[in-house]
Amino acid sequence: MTKWTPTHEAPEPLEGPVVPTIVGGTILWFVLFLVQLPFYGWFDDHGHTWWVWTCLAGAGLGLIGIWYVRGRDAAIKRDAAAATAQE
Repeated sequence: MTKWTPTHEAPEPLEGPVVPTIVGGTILWFVLFLVQLPFYGWFDDHGHTWWVWTCLAGAGLGLIGIWYVRGRDAAIKRDAAAATAQE
């Protein structure tokens, strides 16, 4: 059996508005946490408290994601500026 190899080159990765996307997702997770918080008793009675804590974890991980993508975006811009300065 031979190994399959692609016959064409992979396309360039798409770059979009990464920082606003991550910020929006983090805000969404935190809003979902706040919306569910008044109903914590109902979630507790039905064994669904993990829904509340999942939203809080999503918001917390989103904060880490914001820190990461802002640093990544700054590094990409620094690299692009250095490349144009060398030309």
